[in-house]
Amino acid sequence: METINIHQAKTHFSKLIERIAQGEEIIIAKAGKPLARMIPFHEHRSPRTGAQWKGLVHIREDFDEPLPPEVMDGFLGKGS
Repeated sequence: METINIHQAKTHFSKLIERIAQGEEIIIAKAGKPLARMIPFHEHRSPRTGAQWKGLVHIREDFDEPLPPEVMDGFLGKGS
């Protein structure tokens, strides 16, 4: 994995993209401090499936009801 500064990355962007497409990972840095990682893009080819948690999770009927005042006070910084 190579680290390249922003100026070099801008100057050689097309060449960097070619290298990344071949599987390399490139770190982009500013003043020697890593800021971003460029990695190859891999499209997920398998369709997503659902229901893995079916029968394992129970959502209560009151799930979306307002929280009790003593709990809301904790979020709002009221009380003790």
